Amino acid sequence: MKKNLLTFVAGAVLSAGFPALVSAQTSAVTNAILNQRTGLLDKARTEIDKAIVNEKTSGKAKTWYTRGEIYQGMMESPIYSKQLLPGEGTQKAYESFAKTIELDTKDGEFGKQAVTHLDNLYGHAFNDAVNSYNAKDYDKAIASYKLASQIKPQDTTAVLYSAYASEAKQDYAGAKASYNQLLGMNYKSVTLYSRLLQIARQQKDEAEAAKVVQQALVAYPNNKAFMLEDLNMSLASGKGEDALNKISKAIVADPSNSNLYAVRGSMYDQQKKTDLAVADYRKAVEMDPNNFDAEFNLGVYNYNKAADAYTKVSKMDLKTYQVSGKKYEAEGKKYFEAAIPYFEKALQLQPDDRNTISSLQKIYSRLGRTADSEKMNAKLQSLKK
Repeated sequence: MKKNLLTFVAGAVLSAGFPALVSAQTSAVTNAILNQRTGLLDKARTEIDKAIVNEKTSGKAKTWYTRGEIYQGMMESPIYSKQLLPGEGTQKAYESFAKTIELDTKDGEFGKQAVTHLDNLYGHAFNDAVNSYNAKDYDKAIASYKLASQIKPQDTTAVLYSAYASEAKQDYAGAKASYNQLLGMNYKSVTLYSRLLQIARQQKDEAEAAKVVQQALVAYPNNKAFMLEDLNMSLASGKGEDALNKISKAIVADPSNSNLYAVRGSMYDQQKKTDLAVADYRKAVEMDPNNFDAEFNLGVYNYNKAADAYTKVSKMDLKTYQVSGKKYEAEGKKYFEAAIPYFEKALQLQPDDRNTISSLQKIYSRLGRTADSEKMNAKLQSLKK
């Protein structure tokens, strides 16, 4: 009888002990919460990490929500944050609250609270990124900016700053990916297109650069910088008429830009539309007397007119010269004298420009200004040394 009683007692202990073991497994969440409330976050972390990998508790929103609170608490604690790797608290808290919402939806008991926590976490992730960037730890900065972007997918600031961090570490492919991500988010910025253009140039990808400029012009059709980029590309590719149309549009957008008139004047010159060219050069000088190209080209215009007149004289026979030679010589002298102020101003702006010096030397010589001509000749010789 005694033996049977002992057997019964032993059996009772075993049967009572088995449920207690299961209860210990499922009580990890409760223990975590109790330790969290008493401020023992390291112990709370140990318990909740057990619960996360336990099949009976890993699928519950409460488990993940509790984990998120514990890691967020550790992250914000001057004591317990030292037990975490850089960015670990923010990352695990985010994963936990995101999982909570997945299991409980945004309208569930824990899901609602998780949404609020995620809003707070965004600021933590962004600040982590800024601190890493300032410390020149660009990889960590990029990781934190990307985490911030995950937390708040509609936000463009973290994506933009991630691009800046990528550029800082000269990861142009990464920067380009972030800028294009912003375009996909309907984010528009002159700076964004300018950076994409700069990256394309750094990578010597002219096709990509042209593509970016066209995208930029769709977004900002009257932007002067993009219009000029487009113009320069047309000029470089030899599309004269296309370039002329573009520069005329650029002048409409920026009518006070002296350089635009000077460039268009040169294009008219190439097309032998001399009157239109001179009008643009004069407009450019009127707006900016220090526009070297316009000053020089007005000098060239008058020089060529003088040269034409003297050429006619040189081809005349004696009889023709007696009738009209003096008139053409006077005309030639008039144009040479008209050219001088423009060339002298151009030389003042660019004192070592050989073409300007050579032109002045020839004009001075033709007009009998020997000392000035010799001075220009000496200057030319000195530049050859």
